[in-house]
This record gives sequence, C-alpha cells and structure tokens, in this order.
Amino acid sequence: MHLLRRTAGPDQRSDRQRGKPPWLTVGWLGRVVVLLARRPALWSVAVRQLFQLAARDWWRRAPFLPLPAPDYLRFRLQTMYGGSDHAPEPQDLVRWLAWCRSQKANC
Repeated sequence: MHLLRRTAGPDQRSDRQRGKPPWLTVGWLGRVVVLLARRPALWSVAVRQLFQLAARDWWRRAPFLPLPAPDYLRFRLQTMYGGSDHAPEPQDLVRWLAWCRSQKANC
C-alpha cells in the first residue's frame, strides 16, 4: 500500500506562511478597538494608516486583510522591541496614531 503525501494547499497553510503575524488575534484586535473607541479623534488616522501601510495587492492573498508587508512589519518590531517575535503593545499603537495625528502628515 502506498501512502500518498499531501502537500498543504492554500487553505491548509499556517498563519505564518500566509503572512498573518502570530500575535494578530481577536483578543489583540479587541484591545486595540477598545483603546481606539476612547479616542474618536484617532479613528480617521487609524483607517488612513491601515490602508497606507497595507501591502500591495493585499486583497489577493490570505488572510485578505490590509496588513503591512511581512518584511516591513518584522523590521518595525525589531527596531521598536528588539525582536520581530514581540507583539506590538496596543497602547503603543494608539500612541503612534496620536503622534501621526499631531504631525498632521501622512506618517
């Protein structure tokens, strides 16, 4: 009897293979949403930054979210936390959005 090896199809790849950071969970997103809900002045900044930093053609690749390119995200986490495996703190994200707003620039 021959055992057939199955290769992982597009829907069977791990989150890391698809480009989704391992820390991007419902819980992490929930904390960000709660913090942003308290700062309505940052809502438009958050949406603008989300799409400015989104990887090119993000809608064509799973997880179909406007996330920054994996290489860019690794670089930013490395420079901020000293390692790309560290999840960004939700409060740091809100501080960065406030800084972007204060600069009145396209960060």
